[in-house]
Amino acid sequence: MDKIDRELLEKITDLHKIELGAFNIRKNGQAIDRKNTKEIEIVPKKDKSGIDVYIKPNVKNKALHIPVIITMGGLNDLVYNDFYIGENSSVTIVAGCGIHNNTSENSVHNGIHSFHLAKNSYAKYVERHIGMGNGTGGKILNPVTKIYQKENSHLDIETLQIGGVTSSVRKTFARLGENAKLEIQENILTTDEQTATTLFKVNLKGKKSSVEVVSHSVARGKSYQEFKSNLIGENECFGHVECDGILLDNARIVSIPMIDALDNNSSLVHEAAIGKIAGDELIKLMTLGLSQEEAENTIIKGFLMG
Repeated sequence: MDKIDRELLEKITDLHKIELGAFNIRKNGQAIDRKNTKEIEIVPKKDKSGIDVYIKPNVKNKALHIPVIITMGGLNDLVYNDFYIGENSSVTIVAGCGIHNNTSENSVHNGIHSFHLAKNSYAKYVERHIGMGNGTGGKILNPVTKIYQKENSHLDIETLQIGGVTSSVRKTFARLGENAKLEIQENILTTDEQTATTLFKVNLKGKKSSVEVVSHSVARGKSYQEFKSNLIGENECFGHVECDGILLDNARIVSIPMIDALDNNSSLVHEAAIGKIAGDELIKLMTLGLSQEEAENTIIKGFLMG
């Protein structure tokens, strides 16, 4: 791998922070390296592009890395990855895509990930997206996440779009069983004329199932973001969605909530707040010697990364 490859991998995987176990590295539409362990097996799909990942039962505190890097224009990459987390297991899965495009043609990655969590299992899924390069071609990412959780399972998702992505459409669909728990933390930054759309649809089917979605977004320049959420309570359950956005320049953020309580024991809540950076916060930082731009960047970094 060259310098650009290594830079992209470091930004989207934090390899230096999490112990490297099983992994699958994909570059420009092809798998270039793979490693299995006795606890985690990665099997290439036979009928389409992608992998099936099997985490055995009773595995504890293991890690899996599945990064994708793209360093060419004119590529439209589509991959299907399925993850099967065994009973009583716990695993951290680090994914994400980095695009470095110096051409006038678009670079596109569409990753469709399906999670199948068995009883009493836990998974933390970290997905980072970044666009780099000086070309006029787009750096486009459209992730789809499908979630199927059995009894007492817990999935913790952290997504981060950290800049440079021309456009993204992020879709998440989930079906939760009895006492299943889903937590999602989304952080998105758009600038210039970039666009980002997020759609969450969660069916709370099981008794005492719960979902917590927190979205923090910052829109600068003439960028546009749209956030849509749909919680469907089909049993005694709890669902909470929080959407907080910071607007700068001539950007726009739209939040569209939908909650549907099909059972009178379901409790569903949506909160949204969109506005500019508070003036007193800027003044406080500027009195410490920061310029207005430096103060804004400090606040934004804390908001997205804190």
